[in-house]
Amino acid sequence: MLITQLKSMDDILSFAKGKSIIISCEGCKEVEFPETEAAAVHNEMLANEIAISVIVTDYVCNPENLELQMQKHLDKLSAADTILVFSCGVGVQTVAEKYTDKPVFAACDTYSLPGKQGVTPLEYGCEQCGECHLNETGGICPIVACAKSLVNGQCGGAKNGNCEVEKDMECGWERIHRRRKQQTLAVSPQHHVKLRNYTA
Repeated sequence: MLITQLKSMDDILSFAKGKSIIISCEGCKEVEFPETEAAAVHNEMLANEIAISVIVTDYVCNPENLELQMQKHLDKLSAADTILVFSCGVGVQTVAEKYTDKPVFAACDTYSLPGKQGVTPLEYGCEQCGECHLNETGGICPIVACAKSLVNGQCGGAKNGNCEVEKDMECGWERIHRRRKQQTLAVSPQHHVKLRNYTA
């Protein structure tokens, strides 16, 4: 079982560069998601023109479902400079893989809770470490993408792009560097707006 917790508002605002769009997962039964708190943040970000739109859907972690749901919002996605994702770490990775040309940021941290994990067609892993690194790594989790779970960069042992530990596995940090090159950050100034109703 997973639990997600909103990052601090200072962190969330620091990711909102240029025109930001929010993709928020309604959560599944296996994930404890702060829906009420997230909705309050969404409304304040819209009111302060920090976000241009909020897309609320379910099962963001399912690539086929994500693509289907986003078909209705392609114009908004195209206009956005950055994407803020309110979901568990798996949902953030799914969005980042789909929209590689835009910076994708996690607005939540994911923690582990004892209990049964739900059965969902996940393509990405999440170690539920509670301190999400996805915002620094282009939406690719170094904990699960690197056989050594290195969070400070590549070890230098990769050969021909593959991991030295798992020979058939692409080096996670080479993927991260490639993704970061694909992304272009918005050039407009960062928003520093104190939101009235956010109390977490």
